Amino acid sequence: MKSNLRRDLVKALALASVAGPTMMRGAFAQQDVVKVGILHSLTGTIALAEASVVDAEKLAIDEINAAGGVLGKKIVPVVEDGASDWPTFAEKARKLLGQDKVAAVFGCYTSASRKAVLPVFEQAKGLLYYPTYYEGQEQSPNILYTAHEATQQCVQGCNWLLENRGKTFYLIGSDYIWPRVTNKIARPTIVKGGGSVLGEEYMPLGSTSFGSTINKIKAVKPDIILSTIVGGSNVAFYKQLKAAGVNMKKTTVMAFAVSEEEVSGIGNENVQDVLTCMSYLQSLDNPANKKFVAAFKAKYGQKRVTGDTLACAYTAVYLWKMAVEKAKSFDVDKVIAASANLEFTGPEGLVRFHGSNHHLWKQARIGAFGADGQVNMIYESPLIEPNPFPTI
Repeated sequence: MKSNLRRDLVKALALASVAGPTMMRGAFAQQDVVKVGILHSLTGTIALAEASVVDAEKLAIDEINAAGGVLGKKIVPVVEDGASDWPTFAEKARKLLGQDKVAAVFGCYTSASRKAVLPVFEQAKGLLYYPTYYEGQEQSPNILYTAHEATQQCVQGCNWLLENRGKTFYLIGSDYIWPRVTNKIARPTIVKGGGSVLGEEYMPLGSTSFGSTINKIKAVKPDIILSTIVGGSNVAFYKQLKAAGVNMKKTTVMAFAVSEEEVSGIGNENVQDVLTCMSYLQSLDNPANKKFVAAFKAKYGQKRVTGDTLACAYTAVYLWKMAVEKAKSFDVDKVIAASANLEFTGPEGLVRFHGSNHHLWKQARIGAFGADGQVNMIYESPLIEPNPFPTI
């Protein structure tokens, strides 16, 4: 009996010597990860512009993990679909912060979705990196804004147009926060520069019929059509604008919400000669951008293109990593504090967080879409200090 017990004990110890380290490694591995949220519209009318942003964020995460992770931890993304629906964004944000306990969230595209999740992040003391150009007029303690605000896009674009393309404008946009507030900044900028606004119109998100609006535009004959139409509506708008015989070389069209990525859905032929004003262009000739574009195409396909929001989202992940390492902590307050004046040289060149307002110093770049869907740059500004609450 004693012999059997001794034999069983030896077997148990032998098994423990094999299984023990394995079990410990598994437990250690479980502790050796950090979860982050990715929250974008993978479905619905905004998915045309937003779904691919996830790819840029995952690319940055994969690169960082391949280089050893963050503070020795592997980043594990938890991806949620906001479905182009603002209450869904808020619901998913609550899940990511409350259930998944993510260290940070990279997400949202429209200002409507950002406004929907803002109180969720502030109440839960979470951290959102917002990668899309927007209207400004906001500075949440729990959001870091990695794209340009209105003074870095709208004001720059309008002033350049006034100096180079004409004085009369027609404003057309999707009917939600970003286009309406952007145009509230555009109007006084245009008037201050000696121009005038001949018309202003907004269409519901997802609209596909622009015939009557295009007829109004043709009737008043503006020098410039300034568009803040977003998402899938852009496909219909530019196709119908071209079909109506609007000559983009004679009537300047500047699109504030069309980058190379959106053109892949709209069609190169429909936006040739349309102007855009962004911080990032795929055609930028710098080492970091060449690396980013090559890596993006290698991972997702050679026909894929990048764009402003993708570059800002990719940059956001690296800025979070740098802030975590500077803070030596994943604590939200410490990461935000460490972000002040943080610099990163990425696809768009050098960017730097402002010392206090949670926005980035960025450049404005204006160019025209060519037959290949790429942007031929016409103008490039120096770094512009972010000013989310301008007085114009």
